[in-house]
Amino acid sequence: MAMWGGRFQEASLDEFRAFNDSLAFDYLLAQQDIAASRSWAIGLAEAGIITAEEAALLDGALAELATEVEANPELPLQTKEEDIHSWVEAKLGEKIGHAAKKLHTGRSRNDLVATDLRLWSKLNAGLVRDALQSAIGALLTFARSHYGLVMPGFTHLQRAQPVLVSHWALAYVEMFRRDLSRIDDALARMDVCPLGCGALAGTGVLLDRVTVAERLGFAAAARNSLDAVSDRDYVVELSAAASLCLTHLSRLSEDVIFFCSGEAGFFKLGDAISSGSSLMPQKKNPDVFELLRGKTGRVLGHLVSILHVLKGLPLAYNKDMQEDKQGFFDLMATWQQCLLVLATVLPHLSVNAGQCRRAAELGYSNATDLADYLVGKGVAFRDAHELSGELVLKASAQQKPLEALSLTELKAVSPLISDDVYAALTIEAGLAKRAALGGTSPEQVGSALTAAEQWFAKLSGQ
Repeated sequence: MAMWGGRFQEASLDEFRAFNDSLAFDYLLAQQDIAASRSWAIGLAEAGIITAEEAALLDGALAELATEVEANPELPLQTKEEDIHSWVEAKLGEKIGHAAKKLHTGRSRNDLVATDLRLWSKLNAGLVRDALQSAIGALLTFARSHYGLVMPGFTHLQRAQPVLVSHWALAYVEMFRRDLSRIDDALARMDVCPLGCGALAGTGVLLDRVTVAERLGFAAAARNSLDAVSDRDYVVELSAAASLCLTHLSRLSEDVIFFCSGEAGFFKLGDAISSGSSLMPQKKNPDVFELLRGKTGRVLGHLVSILHVLKGLPLAYNKDMQEDKQGFFDLMATWQQCLLVLATVLPHLSVNAGQCRRAAELGYSNATDLADYLVGKGVAFRDAHELSGELVLKASAQQKPLEALSLTELKAVSPLISDDVYAALTIEAGLAKRAALGGTSPEQVGSALTAAEQWFAKLSGQ
């Protein structure tokens, strides 16, 4: 029987029930609903609404139900209850009879589901956080394993300047560190308990909501009942954090896909993380990174969906808000899975050091180093840029690198150039000059990698 059936004389249409009921997906909140009910039962007893014996009876039955759900998470799906709240109440009725009917005193499904979803979000945000730490750890291991190797850096997907492979990996570490901070920020803001706010106006039972909140592990009780039952900011915040994190992951995947291509050949996929073609025997496809890239769109869609659900809602609770769960549940699961997959596959990604270096030497990537050389000779940078460009044209016309031009050819463009220019045009010299904070010099990258490893060790409690 529905929790609201007393006001109605006719049964609901099957079509309405199928459209209205939410047990098919909110059964995932079973443990949270049970936990909230246990805290509420104790609160009712403390307020003198039910006896200590009734509270103990409720708590024991709820604990037993929690064990059953742990053993079989899909247990609620074996019934035709409307939602997880009515399922829990019905199971309590089977276990302890009349006393189960007292549990819902002073509360509403509105504050209950808001509490359940916050508890679920806190738990799963923590799991995502752990997965993100694993991904960061795998990137740091990759950076350390390939420290000192050089590769071409790109702008506009054109060769720009040489960078260290570790510098590339650390760029994504920085992105994921920001993502980690966004999860922490969202966790801090969602750590507020709505239980006891009733349907919208607050509970009619004078109980200690702060203690109820503390028993559930919340930092505080919600200050405003209207806001508490209708607030889904935390769903939006986590969805936004997921969208940005997956965008970073998608960018990394795009890099790896290109780097593993035959045209680049910088990285190589291990057999354990590759797939083949049903037609072309020679193929070795980066499916895992393509899927990581593809799942980003799915997560972005869930963010847009929840924003559209909320954008026109008046206070307080509206049935539209039932649509906050399915996409969000999928988003959180996808987010965690993608990060765990990245952490798993990175150790199977290797670097073709020779090909990386050869590619870094192409495309006149040392043209900026030549301009910097001229600046060191007293030439204004804009003039040095112009002169370096002229020499690139001259070398390009002869289909040779800058360093292959003779000293006579170089001096014809600028008499300030001397034979020390050749040392300045090497990859090693170019890298070494990028020694300012954040640069790609071996010294700077080594310091950045060590600092990131120390931060990670502290974060992981190592």
